[in-house]
Amino acid sequence: MEPKLIHWEKLLDFSKRALMKLGVAEKDAWMVADNLVSSNLRGIDSHGVSRLARYVDGVKSGYIIANAKPKIVKESSVLANVDGGNGLGQVMGTYAMELAIQKTQKEGFGMVTVFNSNHYGYAGYYPLMALKHDFMGVSMTNSAPLAVPTFGKNAIIGTNPIAVTAPTKRNKPWVMDFATTTVPRGKLEVYNRLNKTLPDGWATDETGNVSNDPARVLKNLNNLLGGGLLPLGGAGELFGGHKGYGLTVMVDVFCAVLSGSNYGPHLVSKKEGNVVHPRIGHFFMALDPEYFVGKEEFKNTMDAYIDELKNSEKAAGQDRIYVHGEKEFEMQEKREKEGLPLDAKTVESLMGIATEYNEPIEFMN
Repeated sequence: MEPKLIHWEKLLDFSKRALMKLGVAEKDAWMVADNLVSSNLRGIDSHGVSRLARYVDGVKSGYIIANAKPKIVKESSVLANVDGGNGLGQVMGTYAMELAIQKTQKEGFGMVTVFNSNHYGYAGYYPLMALKHDFMGVSMTNSAPLAVPTFGKNAIIGTNPIAVTAPTKRNKPWVMDFATTTVPRGKLEVYNRLNKTLPDGWATDETGNVSNDPARVLKNLNNLLGGGLLPLGGAGELFGGHKGYGLTVMVDVFCAVLSGSNYGPHLVSKKEGNVVHPRIGHFFMALDPEYFVGKEEFKNTMDAYIDELKNSEKAAGQDRIYVHGEKEFEMQEKREKEGLPLDAKTVESLMGIATEYNEPIEFMN
């Protein structure tokens, strides 16, 4: 297969139709597809449609329940804990973030946790929803054990991303979205698909030593042979790897320990040869600045802060300072106009799904 370009709306429609063939309701299928395609649009290809096969396989194997619906089990005016019923993570995440926003509209603040869920796509998708109301947004999720703790050999903690948004008036909103590992697993998959060598400090082999071979690291992770991704900061403590390790555990505390979901090494979809529900946990929060300095002052100050960051003196050889989210907004504008580029292995995966479910997919080239 060759790399292809595809219009984002065509890709959204195909992904939705493929999921519906598995018994996913149209509205729910759209939520999953929109999350995947939005990730590609923003240049976060590691969490885009290359992951569609993961959800298809999850539903087919049974650890994802296609028609599961979220259920509130505990609730107050500003808090809620939601049972995800082992359904699609994007469906549970969208419901929970909307619930947090509804509470914020009434009380100025909303915080919702989810347990018994699955992978929910890219973390930034959810706090971006809060920006539509000029609210701040927060989203976190734990994930399968893919990373090694500082000084550890085996992967027993997740990539556990954190995403935070803040509204602005004149500049693009501030959108911070990152894994608490040096990179997410998806980045290794991208490097593997492109036959590229990993930079130093991203991952370790089965002995716990730094490895530059994405295929080796992924094989070890898939077969639980040892090694894995490194926390933010890399190996050891010299460059702050222990801080990334702490952030990873913090996300597990908010997403799993607090909600009653699985954490760390227990968050797997296969156990003793059997398929099991991973029981992923999520955390969502929305906050109305009106209850503090007021929305207008908050947005004006955010603009002033962003201007000062961007206009500060550049390092030698550099011509631009970015703020979080800026590159992604620019990439989205570009890809909406020019189409989404898909690498050869992603094209192959999508063509396989198209053939299996007799759902045509239309590329631009």
